[in-house]
Amino acid sequence: MTNSPRSRTSEVRALRIIQAKDYPLYIFMLRAEEILEFADISRVSRDEAGKLIGYQRPQVKNHIQEIVQYLDSDVPIFPNPIIMALSPRVRFRSTRGGNRHADDGVSDTGRLTIPLPEAGKPRPAWIVDGQQRALALAQTRRHDFPVPITAFVADTVNLQRDQFVRINNTKPLPRGLVTELLPEVDSPLPPRLTIRKAPSQLCDFLNSDKRSPFYGLIKRASTASSKQSGAVVTDTGIVDMIQESLTSSSGALYPYRDIGRGETDFDGIIQALFLYWTAVRETFPEAWGKPPEKSRLMHGAGIRAMGRLMDRILGVVDPQRADAPETVRKHLEVIAPHCRWTSGSWDDLGHRWNEIENVSKHVHELSNHLIRVYQIARRGLA
Repeated sequence: MTNSPRSRTSEVRALRIIQAKDYPLYIFMLRAEEILEFADISRVSRDEAGKLIGYQRPQVKNHIQEIVQYLDSDVPIFPNPIIMALSPRVRFRSTRGGNRHADDGVSDTGRLTIPLPEAGKPRPAWIVDGQQRALALAQTRRHDFPVPITAFVADTVNLQRDQFVRINNTKPLPRGLVTELLPEVDSPLPPRLTIRKAPSQLCDFLNSDKRSPFYGLIKRASTASSKQSGAVVTDTGIVDMIQESLTSSSGALYPYRDIGRGETDFDGIIQALFLYWTAVRETFPEAWGKPPEKSRLMHGAGIRAMGRLMDRILGVVDPQRADAPETVRKHLEVIAPHCRWTSGSWDDLGHRWNEIENVSKHVHELSNHLIRVYQIARRGLA
């Protein structure tokens, strides 16, 4: 970008694309430190008369910090452009003789002249999409990091708001798809995703190893439609169960992590998971492997609640002992008469078996019930 102090303008090399005659698109590059020098963020609010102004949601500090950490990492790649609305005062000048290819009738290269903002005056652009990224770019240590910009000319809020709604009206990625992709991502991830990476890897192993009690039973985003009928457990339920046990200091899988060294004993975790859930399968054969509408044991709430019971049982049973499989089964057998996975009612909870849903309230109630029954009955095992 070049500045012209006399005219208070800047020039950038740009590609102009004609989609609609009155609203050409411009694609160009700005450096990280320049984004908010040129563009304002029009936050949604209402004026004193109650009229809606702006369109952007509030900034999300944690999300911005995650982006900053990524930008400051070793090899950041930032392919998604910031989308801006430009003032009609911008001017585009085609490059004479500079295009080496024949005119395609809809695009040409040249230089875009953007008026520089004056003190106290509005900036010549508004961010339509990418405000969190723009705020992160303003904080990164890489001040000269090149950022792709896609812009169109529109100084009316209505047109900007129209584009903002259309761009952001897409469905978010399914949580299961994001979870399944995590083990294949090698670059640094935000903390909230990093913490799900190891559980997702373990979920893959549980589903693919023929020795696993969950072999072929876990439904992932990549599960072929021909195998959907046999996959009855959602991967997010399994991942949540493992993550909770790995991250809670009272979790059965927590001791397999060496937080100081950043190491995890995956073999030990797999052995513990195989041991416990194989015993669950053998204790409740009538409820195992059925779709959740026929068995709440295979439901997200059942998996989470039985996972919390796993933390209690493996807290007193050493998976390394030769008699561990039999011991875990004995511990599970004490709760079996009190479980209603496929029929009847959970009398203490006031729910029929199929009224248990995968919501926090029901997961907590079911977990508490199972653990209380186990704690009382366990006195007889001592």
